[in-house]
Amino acid sequence: MPINQSAWLTAEHLPEVKQFIDQHPEIESVDLILFDTNGKERGKRIPVSLLPKVVEQGVCLPASVFALDIQGETIEETGLGFDQGDSDRQCRLVPNTLSVIPWKPGVAQAMLTMLCAEREVGFFADARQVLRRQLLAMKARGYQPCVAVEYEFYLQDLEPDEQGMPQPPIMPLSKKRMSETQVYSLDELDEFKDFIDEVIAVCEAQNIPAANITAEYAPGQFEVNLKHSTDVLLACDQSLLMKRAIRAVAKQHGFTANFMAKPYSEYAGSGCHIHISLLDEEGDNLFIKKPEILHHSVAGVLETMPQSMAVLAPNANSYRRFQPNKFVALWPNWGWDNRTVALRIPSDSEENRRLEHRLAGADCNPYLVVAVILASMQEGMDKQLNPPEPITGNAYEMAGENHFPLSWPEALEAFRSCEVLYRHLTPEYCHVYLENKYSEQLTFAAQVSPLEYQWYL
Repeated sequence: MPINQSAWLTAEHLPEVKQFIDQHPEIESVDLILFDTNGKERGKRIPVSLLPKVVEQGVCLPASVFALDIQGETIEETGLGFDQGDSDRQCRLVPNTLSVIPWKPGVAQAMLTMLCAEREVGFFADARQVLRRQLLAMKARGYQPCVAVEYEFYLQDLEPDEQGMPQPPIMPLSKKRMSETQVYSLDELDEFKDFIDEVIAVCEAQNIPAANITAEYAPGQFEVNLKHSTDVLLACDQSLLMKRAIRAVAKQHGFTANFMAKPYSEYAGSGCHIHISLLDEEGDNLFIKKPEILHHSVAGVLETMPQSMAVLAPNANSYRRFQPNKFVALWPNWGWDNRTVALRIPSDSEENRRLEHRLAGADCNPYLVVAVILASMQEGMDKQLNPPEPITGNAYEMAGENHFPLSWPEALEAFRSCEVLYRHLTPEYCHVYLENKYSEQLTFAAQVSPLEYQWYL
């Protein structure tokens, strides 16, 4: 859905919705999905007979959905709970997300986005609307972003190991437990062929453009790529729906799909890599047409990267991923075709010149990550910032300046002090996000871990 098209379905879309219902007489109900601040699905299930009414009138959910922490508790400090009487907001269906659910016979799904009380604009605390505002700002400059999302994840056994911890799965064909790192292994793809084939088939059934799946740098770790798209909102919609699909398919095959940033201490973490370029109104790649735009964009992203960590690494576990030689950068840097840096310019054809932002973890909210990247690019272009020299060689062996905050409390404080993000994302949204995450961080810090008993009892 290009930016200038409908941001949500209205009565004019009724014919295509009714056509979907007619084409799928087996559908009895529809899951209406709203992704919260943490990218976790919330929503309602309705009889399919009510779907046309929802298209015309919307459906109500409380604004406090975006005040929920990772455990589903309302964080009152956000101001979205009792302070507003826990009031409802109208939610409308997101275009291009109505589809069947292959693993739930008789059930379809569609995404929701929340509107303000006046029902004319998106609700400020909906992460999807945070991204939409950045896209509109880019459009006002005459730029059309083009985005592709990549996720890494682990397949794990349903049963924990002897210590009660998650463990790699048993391979379906050889019946051996995975224990080796075989990056890009075709043998591992053969072992998990049935799972991979079903993921691709489910994605096709749901119009999710999953390009390929590769074996990654640890036992049971895989990467799945989505095709690039100028419909940036839809690209992020599809990335979250793909995670939902992968989890469901994994469960059917006797596995758990884990999108934690760092599920194992001894292996590499899982990232969410964002590929992004800018097109002009003629569809030409501005990173080629005007190389200074590429340089200003790189500089802007690098300048705000340390203050963005609270979004790129949103949870306590996120910070365990940042270790040397684990394919994640430790300070703001960039380079040409270099996977040890934070911003990589892949060695592809010139027409595909793009940035690969490699810092976010697989536990991130893609709407917010892309919004932060676009806001930072705008800042770099507006101020005509210039980047430092690109890194050649192993960035882990070099000492850089302005290291990332590598603990959750430090990252939250860095975010709070970032004037750029407050200005672009709005103070109102930054307040909601920070209060949500501060409360979560304090709750986490107050817990006594098993390791503390082991070490100190």
